[in-house]
Amino acid sequence: MFPRPIETQPRAAQLTYQAMIPLALVLWLLPLLAVAVFSVKPDADFTTGNYWAWPSRFAGLENYGKVFLESDMPRYLLNSVLITVPTVLGAVALSCMTGFALGVYKFRGNLLIFFMFVAGNFVPFQILMVPVRDLTLELGLYNTKAGLVLFHVAFQTGFCTLFMRNFIRALPVELIEAARVEGVAEWRIFWFVVLPLMKPAIAALSVLIFTFVWNDYFWAVVLTQGAESQPVTAGITSFNAQYRAAYHLMSAGSIVAALPPVAMFFLMQRHFIAGLTLGAVK
Repeated sequence: MFPRPIETQPRAAQLTYQAMIPLALVLWLLPLLAVAVFSVKPDADFTTGNYWAWPSRFAGLENYGKVFLESDMPRYLLNSVLITVPTVLGAVALSCMTGFALGVYKFRGNLLIFFMFVAGNFVPFQILMVPVRDLTLELGLYNTKAGLVLFHVAFQTGFCTLFMRNFIRALPVELIEAARVEGVAEWRIFWFVVLPLMKPAIAALSVLIFTFVWNDYFWAVVLTQGAESQPVTAGITSFNAQYRAAYHLMSAGSIVAALPPVAMFFLMQRHFIAGLTLGAVK
């Protein structure tokens, strides 16, 4: 039923497996490598059709200098930070509380409420484009960072609640019962007993939501326009001229936009892995 460990396979199968891993890694990284190469090519290489050959000269400093000094890229990066960080804080905070309520307390309608959170994750977000846009227009939130933050918090809270509720249910219930026997208030149980045990899950969830929201392009285009509120994923398209695309500048901007999520993962790597694997082994 389950695949056999590679160590138990014949030697030929092991060698094939070991040879395929680098190939799969190269294929997976090929688009990113292509973007990295494009980012150091001069504009002349694209006008002459030199897309995949060696750069005629390395223009990395020139391209990245234009991205930072001659465009609105710093503003777009700041917008992404002002959108992503409040979204992560809001979604994680709400899911910690809803996860605690649904995971610890037993009441009528508990499963129904939980299923409603879960069901929201299965709604195709594309079908919400028109009503959400109309709603932001009516509320005066269209083309604002606050509108994008509120939507992302609402949309991500369902997945976060599913994650947190299941994590809390795996915690020892004896800790909560012992605190109740001592007469500790429920909010103090949540704050001083449960929340410290949720740190690995909070770290893992923060990395996931940060990556989801930072890399969002669809809602950034639907709900914002212009450098005042657009995040970096949508702002990269501003490098396109009326009749041609500045591939070298778009590629440099894409590399810059990809660095914060990568840095976030490596900074939180230990906590991220611990949060995903905690409870996997009894």
